[in-house]
Amino acid sequence: MSSLMKGTAILTIGLFLSKLLGLIYIFPFYAIVGEENIVLYNYAYIPYNIMLSIAIAGLPIAVSKFVSKYNALGDFDAGRRLVKTGALLMTLTGIIAFILMNLLATPLANIVIDSEDQTFSVEQVANVIKWVSYALIVVPFMSLVRGYLQGYGHYLPTSVSQLVEQIVRIVFLLGGAFIVVNVMDGDEITAINFSVFAAFIGALGGLVTLFYFWKKLRPDIKAVQVVAPKERRLPYSDMYKEIFKYSIPVVFVGLGSSLFQLVDLLTFIRAMNASGISGDISEAYFTMLNLLTQKIVMIPVVLATGFSMAIIPTVTKFYTEGNLRQVHNAMDKTYQVLLFITVPAAIGISILAEDLYHFFYSFSEMGTQVLSHYAPVAILFALFTVTAAILQGVNYQKWVIFSLLVGLFVKTVLNTPLIHLMSVDGAILATALGYSVTIIINIFVINKVTNYNAKVVVRRILLIIILTILMALAVSLTHAALSAIAPATSKLLALLYAVVCATVGVFVYGTISYKLGLAQLLLGDKLTKLARKLRLVK
Repeated sequence: MSSLMKGTAILTIGLFLSKLLGLIYIFPFYAIVGEENIVLYNYAYIPYNIMLSIAIAGLPIAVSKFVSKYNALGDFDAGRRLVKTGALLMTLTGIIAFILMNLLATPLANIVIDSEDQTFSVEQVANVIKWVSYALIVVPFMSLVRGYLQGYGHYLPTSVSQLVEQIVRIVFLLGGAFIVVNVMDGDEITAINFSVFAAFIGALGGLVTLFYFWKKLRPDIKAVQVVAPKERRLPYSDMYKEIFKYSIPVVFVGLGSSLFQLVDLLTFIRAMNASGISGDISEAYFTMLNLLTQKIVMIPVVLATGFSMAIIPTVTKFYTEGNLRQVHNAMDKTYQVLLFITVPAAIGISILAEDLYHFFYSFSEMGTQVLSHYAPVAILFALFTVTAAILQGVNYQKWVIFSLLVGLFVKTVLNTPLIHLMSVDGAILATALGYSVTIIINIFVINKVTNYNAKVVVRRILLIIILTILMALAVSLTHAALSAIAPATSKLLALLYAVVCATVGVFVYGTISYKLGLAQLLLGDKLTKLARKLRLVK
């Protein structure tokens, strides 16, 4: 395996595990603080994620590109000067971001809280935003160090530090909330303030991990560095101009989901209240849409993009070499693997929404409705991630920014009127339409730039849709039969029904796709070997 592919694999595995942990921790946290209080946690994390995405999504990749480029040119001093000045700059950036988020906390809370009958006050929302802002002091500096080490081909520090950061944050979050509520008999509001502060503790854990790797790798890095004479040094203005050029498109991709959620944060509750829906119900719907169901919906997205994103470096390599035929082959495979996994998973979640929401949270007709209608949007989330990555691979990053801004504009314009017409479904539809516009623009640009013809993918999509319909019928009939025997009145029974129905769905979808040869074509020979080991085929 080449060092590039090995590094990509390490980063992908680390990111996948980190994201997976970031999805599943919410289930025990919900059990500790309750549905009526978890909305406060969500109010803090949407603006925080935007600030965090700016630091995490763009800087490591930009710095690693810069350092690896100038190292390849023999100018090792450029990276040294960047990290030396960048350390101070990123520390200042972190402090400024912390101050800015504190100053904006109350104005933002005033926008979010629309009426006095809502569960939480402006002061409580502002406080939780202030508590989460401490992490911003550490994260920018940590991102700089990650990018610098990646520039020297050291990918393990980034992967391990991301994982440690997430584990420390979740342990502190769940442990702290449990102690406050169950041991100290404190209130849930205090537990949530404590929990959002866990982002700062997690960031410190990630920083300590990076410091360990820095001490270990520093002698090797220093051995190749030679201080360049002043007349040959790259000007700082050119240095940071290049960094911003690399980072801005990546930042926008990382911000995509958070920006769409921000539109809901600023408009959803006001629009619901204007439609005559009370504040507490509006808050419940908002939490279900942007936090609780989001965590379940994103599971197939993480799985699918984990498979398909591994193919993206291949697209970059062949496009740079001018080998468009191989680019088309890689894109065919990427789209097909993505849809082969995401489409049945999203539809399956939609059908089993009642049991899944009941098991992970509690029985709720509202929660079931939101999850059932929201789950298919997972297909669009996955397509956006991959099409944006392909555009970056073929060096058309500016179109990522343009398409995302257009999609965000569609979401912003349609959100309030659609909520007036369709309640929470209006916000889901506005998100789907916004992402659809973004994806259409991305695909149009990709096809133009690479002369790509999607005939093969279109045929496979039709086949995947037919297989998904057959799977959906099998799952629906199985679920109806189980519910007729005994309704899922407990979490255990809800889990059992979900597992049985999912097993039936996987069996039907997997068997038919295997018999047709589609599964082997997309997932490779290892699938055949696995099927033989399990004695599914001869």
